[in-house]
Amino acid sequence: MMTAYSNDTIAALATPPGQGGIAIVRVSGEAARTCFDALFRPAGRQQAESHRLLYGWLRDEKGETIDECMAVLMLAPRSYTREDVAEFHVHGGEQVARQALSALYALGVRPAEPGEFTRRAFLNGRIDLSRAEAVMRLIEAQGEQASRAALRQLTGGVSAFIHGLQQQVIDLTAGVAAALDYPEEIDEREAAGETALQARALAARLLSACDERAARLLETGFEAALCGRPNVGKSSLLNALLCEERAIVTDIPGTTRDVVRGSITLEGMRIHLSDTAGIRDQAETVEAIGVERARQAMQAADLILLVLDGAQALTPEDERLLRETEGLPRLVLLNKADQGRAFDLPGALRVSARTGEGMAALRQALAERSRVSGEMPLTSARHITLARRAAAQLQSAAEALEGGVALDLAAIDLHAALDTLGGITGERVDEKLLDSVFSRFCVGK
Repeated sequence: MMTAYSNDTIAALATPPGQGGIAIVRVSGEAARTCFDALFRPAGRQQAESHRLLYGWLRDEKGETIDECMAVLMLAPRSYTREDVAEFHVHGGEQVARQALSALYALGVRPAEPGEFTRRAFLNGRIDLSRAEAVMRLIEAQGEQASRAALRQLTGGVSAFIHGLQQQVIDLTAGVAAALDYPEEIDEREAAGETALQARALAARLLSACDERAARLLETGFEAALCGRPNVGKSSLLNALLCEERAIVTDIPGTTRDVVRGSITLEGMRIHLSDTAGIRDQAETVEAIGVERARQAMQAADLILLVLDGAQALTPEDERLLRETEGLPRLVLLNKADQGRAFDLPGALRVSARTGEGMAALRQALAERSRVSGEMPLTSARHITLARRAAAQLQSAAEALEGGVALDLAAIDLHAALDTLGGITGERVDEKLLDSVFSRFCVGK
């Protein structure tokens, strides 16, 4: 758990551990400049200036050279944390980075905890909580759509939307206060009716801004399950989509006993593909377990890719699967198009895993089915939960006002909605929430 915030000096490796071209060791806090001056020796007559990258040597507390490196000092408030920050850009490698950190620890610097640099940026007012969360979403983004959504949040899209709503709720509470303070000038009944209308309008706006589907897909990716009876070419299609031999392909029915997974990125969305066991009634014990898992994958998928052998007549098992998946999100694939055309189905896509026929159309269909609008302001599960809670509080205020409840009692719900919205941007948060948010961060960010 994150320790209570203090103004001591922290340090951590800001780049991934392991071998690489460069490793960046980051220091933040009141002793950052002292550490910079104590450990870094600029080459020639270079002078340490804020935001100027210098070349020189990094030495330990005993004066022993650790590495030839670059270093930069960024004085407050013009830094990521709004504290004095120093960075040492050493050669990538665990030993050099470890020595650099050891030298800093010897000077009294504390190892940073996960997300502590970004937490300090939040606590020092550089970013609000929604933008702090966007930093981690940007790091974790597995596709361009997720990256763009995180960038919109990082540049203040969520903040601007929520602050605008907060101001309107403040205006409503101010109107209620005015009606209570000046009853001879403001008709309480009219004020209640107008406030109720506006509260409902704000609640509707909040709910319309929530995109649960986008929140889920941007965070976890789009799930597509290849399903069908044995030997229709599900594994071959998986391999063709992945452009690698991930699944075993044979002419023996029931080769796939478990779910085989792989991922691709189409038009910026991460798509997880699952090749499932062939679904049939007469299956021995182990295969029957695979069939059950296949049915579970079908139920959990965002899209069922129902694979049929398009070169043979429909079997009773095919027809049963068509009935079972009717009404579910599905795309019917008539595989083995290179071997002939035995039947047609409206809306089905004819493909061949062997020759590649129809594969471009299949990828395009997957991209279209997995696309998110990108227009909704709220695409984070935490933000959506709070937005729905605030909307419920606004609706409660409206119901109270419409039911003739005293204005001052209805104002309680308006204040509650304001506090809830503040939880999105971090204006109304406690240490427990901050611990939960920043515990997901990596060390060094």
